[in-house]
Amino acid sequence: MGPLAGITIIELAGIGPGPFAAMLLSDMGANIIRIDRAAGDEPGIRVPYRMNVMNRGRRSVAVNLKSPAGVETVLKLIEKADGLVEGFRPGVTERLGLGPDTCLARNPRLVYGRMTGYGQDGPMATVAGHDINYIALSGMLSMIGERDRKPVAPLNLVGDFGGGGMFLAFGMVCGILEARGSGKGQVVDTAMVEGAAMLGNIFQGFRALGQLSPKRGDNVLDGGAHFYDTYETKDGGYMAIGAIEAPFYKKLLELMGLNQAEFEPQMDKARWPAWKERFAQVFKTKTRDEWAKIMMHEDACAMPVLSMDEASAHPHNKARGSFVSFEGVEQAAPAPRFSRTKPELKQPPSEPGEHTNAVLTEFGFSAAEIAKLREQGGLI
Repeated sequence: MGPLAGITIIELAGIGPGPFAAMLLSDMGANIIRIDRAAGDEPGIRVPYRMNVMNRGRRSVAVNLKSPAGVETVLKLIEKADGLVEGFRPGVTERLGLGPDTCLARNPRLVYGRMTGYGQDGPMATVAGHDINYIALSGMLSMIGERDRKPVAPLNLVGDFGGGGMFLAFGMVCGILEARGSGKGQVVDTAMVEGAAMLGNIFQGFRALGQLSPKRGDNVLDGGAHFYDTYETKDGGYMAIGAIEAPFYKKLLELMGLNQAEFEPQMDKARWPAWKERFAQVFKTKTRDEWAKIMMHEDACAMPVLSMDEASAHPHNKARGSFVSFEGVEQAAPAPRFSRTKPELKQPPSEPGEHTNAVLTEFGFSAAEIAKLREQGGLI
């Protein structure tokens, strides 16, 4: 099932954007074999394996990458794979004996996906970092936050997952499609700085037109406009307003009980601060759910700000099946959707090495060879 059924990708276990990319590919039907290290030896924030939903849908082989036998095991898997994804700093896989040159020599059709913060070359290539650092260097963090206050980290959605994992998954699909025609593999160099910058290309256009203020909270889409912001309600909840276009703006004012003539012209930036104060006063007169009942099914581009618990229970999300409970863990369902090759969740996140014997057998290793690898310390 899924549009990527029949594609096999080896994932060298990492954290953050690499596993997210592998999850996307697995959700779409790709056969992802995760190469794990010893249990308890993984980097980053520790999450119980079965709860780490980014690792869903793929099988795990526990390999000792410090052992020549372990490295050779991975290379044999690579011989039968369409792609590989890794998220180490530049040079790490080369030192392990699993760099692109070695892997492509074993499988010339292999698409070798690399995920780093700053890219495989350049003066920052080997510097440590996290999402907040990458989006800072991309210029995007400077635009996120309230007026006259410090920049605000948007969780780790922009760098790790939007600018990183999604671009790596996209790059892998592009590379594999190209390799099917050319018969030649290649390296996909995914840098989170560049991905985050790409996400902001619309603002490059505004900047070129002289329509982008460098100040946070001074533009239409960054909370500067009264019609594109969040407002606290009577009960301490919030409504999210995004009535950019004139018909939606008109409907919003109508539902708020305001005289449209007093809030025109809509794009008069000098009047935005005063209008925001007026909006804030009005939204404080009703609870969040009262406003939601008034506005949510109208073309006013106004929605309640829901908690994660509330989002999964919302009637629209329930009707769409946007969230699923799989093996007792609630999580977002695979997206996007396909009318014919429908994605489905195959299995919960694996314990490291849970499928070592089964996967190696599937890839042609005999029982004696697997036993020998364990004796040699190649498997964990």
